[in-house]
Amino acid sequence: MTVLELVIALVAILGAAVLFTNAIEIVGERLNLGQGAVGSVLAAVGTALPETMIPVVALIGAALAGEGRGGSAGEIGIGAILGAPFLLATLAMFVVGAAALGFRGRRRNGDEVIVDRTVARRDIGFFLPFFAIAAAAGIVQLPIFVKVIIAIVLLIAYGVHVLQTIRAGGESLSDTPDKLTLWPGGSPAPNWAVYGQVFGSLAVMAYGAHLFVGGVEHLSESAGIPASLIALVLAPLATELPEKFNSVIWLRDDKDTLAFGNITGAMVFQSTVPVSLGLLFTPWELDFLTAFSAILALASGTVLFTLLLRKTRLTSTVMMGAGSLYAVFVAVAIYQVVTR
Repeated sequence: MTVLELVIALVAILGAAVLFTNAIEIVGERLNLGQGAVGSVLAAVGTALPETMIPVVALIGAALAGEGRGGSAGEIGIGAILGAPFLLATLAMFVVGAAALGFRGRRRNGDEVIVDRTVARRDIGFFLPFFAIAAAAGIVQLPIFVKVIIAIVLLIAYGVHVLQTIRAGGESLSDTPDKLTLWPGGSPAPNWAVYGQVFGSLAVMAYGAHLFVGGVEHLSESAGIPASLIALVLAPLATELPEKFNSVIWLRDDKDTLAFGNITGAMVFQSTVPVSLGLLFTPWELDFLTAFSAILALASGTVLFTLLLRKTRLTSTVMMGAGSLYAVFVAVAIYQVVTR
């Protein structure tokens, strides 16, 4: 039953994410926002919501149950929070490279990923220092008030980044959805229906995340696997599918900047908002595996940022190289579980 519970939860989360993305793109078009704002902010945040909902629900549930800042819910929260940027910086980049390689015969640029380097450097340049600060706060013993200050700084920084992205504008939106998924007929959906789909999908995602957290706790107890490890690997691996799927489609259609920006924009979001929740509502003390995943994410981001600065060609082989760091982590995680 635990596996079925996890499957149902993930289907609910991912299905709601599809509905949310459809509606939020229509919202962006009606607000006359540019591609940068919709791609790096609205779409990135929308596809990041599934994995964000899991730690949010875990931490809120623990607070309501009076479990305080620790316990299995805290482990699940920390694991899910750090697992998302780790997978984005490693496995998602591998998927980008693999898609470019797979579609090289129909792409104008073959297996090379051509991106707006200014946008890419801005996103990754934001991710590296702020995620490094967040990880360091979980490795070094800090008083609670310092963690609160760091959380506030991260939230403010993300707000500034969003404002800068919106002001930068960019090209007008193209290829937005023709219709709202849940609106019948061919006529444009009214605003109330669009916003209803936005908030309704958020509610379904929250419920799916609630089921998932319960399933992870049950699986951890029955299999004897740390809850933090399950949340660190399983939750982001499944819930990051929206970013990966969108990026594959965009790469097929030679929209490399959108494909790459959807991932880097999510990295920016994941390194600030969910981390702030972790700093405020968990002990934020990283064990070996969570700290190791953060280090690997920073290593991958540093390599990508260096390549962008040097204007090195982002070939499929270069992009797929990031996947080796994910493989290293999985090998270390398996070794630790077997030998514990």
